[in-house]
Amino acid sequence: MDNNHLFQKFIAFTAAVHQITNNISKDVNSDGLTPLQYKIIEYIAVSQPVTLSEISDCMNMSMPNTSRELKKLSEKGLCTRITDPADRRRQGITLSAAGEALMNEAFSQIAVRFEQRIAGLSAKERKETERALDLLQQKVFYLS
Repeated sequence: MDNNHLFQKFIAFTAAVHQITNNISKDVNSDGLTPLQYKIIEYIAVSQPVTLSEISDCMNMSMPNTSRELKKLSEKGLCTRITDPADRRRQGITLSAAGEALMNEAFSQIAVRFEQRIAGLSAKERKETERALDLLQQKVFYLS
């Protein structure tokens, strides 16, 4: 398989991932969050603690806009900033108890939808899918 063919498959795969992610998480947003605020909270939930710049990079937002959105989320009681004791200039952002509860509810709704998507898979196919996801995580989607 040449690299261009592999790259085209990668592009098609990532586009499908974005589409399925949007479909599977549609309407799980609550507490009057904008879609962007939900995505930020979701990112924090799976990556915490995170820095302002990590959120900014992941969401492809400017630092001032990211800071503004985090302030709104903080005012809603969904996230908190924790100062690094080793470097007081550095702050980590984590979910508050209310943010954790919100994301636990969202993830439980997403889990039901995910289970519906894979309901027709045999035990062997589920194991193969898990191995494929592990391989993709290790070889393609690892964080550098």
